[in-house]
Amino acid sequence: MRYLVTTMPDALVYFFLMRDRSSGRLVRSKRPATLEAIKSRGEPLLESEMAVDDSEVDASGFLVGRSVGGEDPTDELWGEIRSLRLRARSRERETEQLNDGADRERKLILDAESRELRNRADRLQQLIHTPSELHAIQ
Repeated sequence: MRYLVTTMPDALVYFFLMRDRSSGRLVRSKRPATLEAIKSRGEPLLESEMAVDDSEVDASGFLVGRSVGGEDPTDELWGEIRSLRLRARSRERETEQLNDGADRERKLILDAESRELRNRADRLQQLIHTPSELHAIQ
């Protein structure tokens, strides 16, 4: 019997509630983190779950290099686009490591996921750019 081992390159991160040191009130974290990182710091806000590429999470389990919930929503969209493309590339790299025969089904799944992630990134990018800007980019 052969067991399929998957190494999904995604990490799930969440905002969380923690105690403000000066006021003692519960406040929402400024950066999302993995459940493991949140465990000793506060309570996760499960409804804020975001799938990100594991390369976007630092050694402490916090999301880095990305604006989330900032003042400019365009910055957040660019961060999402970057993350979607990173996740698509991670799946493509994993596909390259798999056998065509034995791992065919896994390759098909990863290819479909990669395509869907890239399509989502493209749709978000179209929201940011006007049609005339898109012509200049292409």
